[in-house]
Amino acid sequence: MSRSAGKDVIVVGLGAMGSAAAYHLASRGHRVAGLDRFRPPHRQGSSHGRSRAIRQAYFEDPAYVPLVLRAYELWERLEADSGRELLQRTGCLMLGGEDSEVVSGSLASAREHDLPHRLLDAAELGRHYPQMEPEAGTVGLLEEEGGVLGPEDCIEVHLELASRVGADLRFDEAVQGWRATGEGVEVRTARNRLRADALVMTAGPWVPDLLATAGGTGGTWSRSLRPRRTVMTWIEPRGGVGPWLPERFPVWVWDLGDGRPISYGFPALEGTGGGVKVGLHSGGEPTDAETVDRKTHPADHDALMGGLVGFPDLVDGESLRDCVCLYTDTPDGHFLLAPVPETPQVLVAAGFSGHGFKFAGVVGEILADLVEEGSTEHPISLFSPDRAGFRAPFRG
Repeated sequence: MSRSAGKDVIVVGLGAMGSAAAYHLASRGHRVAGLDRFRPPHRQGSSHGRSRAIRQAYFEDPAYVPLVLRAYELWERLEADSGRELLQRTGCLMLGGEDSEVVSGSLASAREHDLPHRLLDAAELGRHYPQMEPEAGTVGLLEEEGGVLGPEDCIEVHLELASRVGADLRFDEAVQGWRATGEGVEVRTARNRLRADALVMTAGPWVPDLLATAGGTGGTWSRSLRPRRTVMTWIEPRGGVGPWLPERFPVWVWDLGDGRPISYGFPALEGTGGGVKVGLHSGGEPTDAETVDRKTHPADHDALMGGLVGFPDLVDGESLRDCVCLYTDTPDGHFLLAPVPETPQVLVAAGFSGHGFKFAGVVGEILADLVEEGSTEHPISLFSPDRAGFRAPFRG
């Protein structure tokens, strides 16, 4: 792809996607000013908690698979460039009934893209993983290439490398407003007015508010982006973490069916005293980034335990700590990744719906392509705001 002359670009929000965008843009010779209202990595948005899953057999849609394969390449390149380990392969186990969304979707992706995998029935799951008590009819799709990314480490590395190649990163500087100025943009903070050729919005749960002030298409998009409060907790299993160490148990996602939540969890990555991190991919109440309840309550714990019925040693374990995280959902769970039609110099990457972190590197690459050329060779039609699923009303 040909490269245009360097541009002045403002990136608002320097978490998962913004840090990657700043790095890719600056490494291509663009003049980047990155803004974040906090000092990333931080616990106020969607990219904290020490672990995020990465998997290839993508149940959400087979169209994600080429992007996640590219994401693996970029994480490995980032490790080489930084000298830091970011991706730990633990395997990933997708659980549920054979016709469940998680298992059937993962199997469809694995078959369409010829991804290595194994399908285990309930008896095999019990033999391989005695930590589990799967219900009759439960199956598991195991992919050895699945694993864990450390979100805070990944953000730190992207920001360090972005700064090294010239990005001007400004922390504790919230955006108070923005506007298009002909073919450019102006962004106002409490300290400065910045002007640039392009604006990239990657501010997670703050994006709906940023778009709402724009009116037009941007204002319409804001109604299809809804932050949601979710809770993660770390449990000391009954009997200790030994059976849950990364070499003995993989990352998992479990679709319990019958209206019950989709749960997820990680092996005991921090060893003794660190616990097993678990959470719910489904459920949680709509909120916004400014007023979200950041305390946790007994009802949160009860909901989490409802997603762990197949792990008795976790249900009977001790809760060590917990924290609140924010998903920013779209109605169909697919991302929004596009320029605003009336102001194509303004790009939006949002609505990652709780499964976007693994794609941060490739999203940064796509945003750099769009800034430079207005197009990308990556397949992103699934993330178009013109799709019916993005314009559909939220359920519940």
